[in-house]
Amino acid sequence: MVGVVAKARWRDVFGHAEFRALFMAGVLSVIGDQLARVALSVLVFDRTQSAGLTALTYALTYVPDLVFGPLLAGFADRYPRRRVMIVTDLARAVLVAAMAINALPLLAVILLLVALQAFGSPFNAARAATLPVVLPGDHYVLGKAANDMVVQFSQVLGFGTGGLVVVAVGTSGGLLLDSVTFLLSAAFIAFGVRSRPAPAQAQAAEDEPRRSYFKDLVAGASLVARTPRLRALVVLATVAGFYVTVEGLAVPYAAEIGGGPKAAGLLLAAQPAGAVLGMWLITLWSPERRMRFLGPLAVAACVPLVFCALQPGLPITVLLWGLSGAASAYHLPASASFVQAVPDHQRGQAFGVASTALKSSQGLGILLAGVLAERFKPSLALAVMGAAGALVAVAAGAAWRRARRIPVGSVKSR
Repeated sequence: MVGVVAKARWRDVFGHAEFRALFMAGVLSVIGDQLARVALSVLVFDRTQSAGLTALTYALTYVPDLVFGPLLAGFADRYPRRRVMIVTDLARAVLVAAMAINALPLLAVILLLVALQAFGSPFNAARAATLPVVLPGDHYVLGKAANDMVVQFSQVLGFGTGGLVVVAVGTSGGLLLDSVTFLLSAAFIAFGVRSRPAPAQAQAAEDEPRRSYFKDLVAGASLVARTPRLRALVVLATVAGFYVTVEGLAVPYAAEIGGGPKAAGLLLAAQPAGAVLGMWLITLWSPERRMRFLGPLAVAACVPLVFCALQPGLPITVLLWGLSGAASAYHLPASASFVQAVPDHQRGQAFGVASTALKSSQGLGILLAGVLAERFKPSLALAVMGAAGALVAVAAGAAWRRARRIPVGSVKSR
């Protein structure tokens, strides 16, 4: 693997036309998503003045993956992945446009948000499973690095300008812009990505009759559960549930230190901005070093949040959250290693399992932080989550070290 990664070049990656289409689709979707999250956070906080309800609404952009991740991600294996991405993009465009209706009660907006996340599960699984096919061998790791860095940079743009956009066009305008990004994403995929048969159908044609959807779901979960390295990588990923809490509490934390929507936008942009820098730096390391430092970096992603208890002000907080984001770059080699280890016809389902664990931990973490912020204050809630996350990261890193000692063998599908 060391030699493979070293041989890949950035220009080789962008020489693939299909990757460029997937790349642009991802950029548009992420910018729109972050813009919508800022708009929804401001909308809920303005209506309720409640830090808990603001965090709850934000958590709902993650929590539905607990159910929809494993249940719906398998569509990316059973149906042509290009078709799955186009259909789900169009559906999300309609849902976000409906959320922009001012007359809707808050409960209706929340229900639409849950539906929006449901369609996101098969889209993300199909896109993640397509990348290793479009970028085989040497190009995949760097391609994923390029994709993840620009996704994080898109978050910087979406979060950093989100407060300004919401001030300029209102929450409804921000949501309508998000709807447009989904339409553009569908267009890039429709015209730039080649149609391929469903991988599960191709596999079934080679060896055995096609199984039921439920059996495929169980097989994907079993593959992850019984493979020590895959299991350890998923555990490391769930550490994100502690440090991602800055997103759910950015608006009330900004208010606590005397800021408004613009300050919240800067705070929300800090972590993804740090992640962009961190991912660029981690691509300069050898593959062996990247994998060895997964545990320590997971700890380092949580520790900066502890200092939020001091309410250090906007500039210092931006720096702290940026450092947290830089350390969170450990997700890049971890997720690339995970996807490459899974057979193609099970990548969608396995990705759904991993994504469920990640997104559920993030949603539950934000929800818990919101409860703490409601009872105490946002700064203390972030500090508690950071300290708890560092302890969990130590344990997760130890599990990863044990898993790496097991001889690497081929991952057998069922």
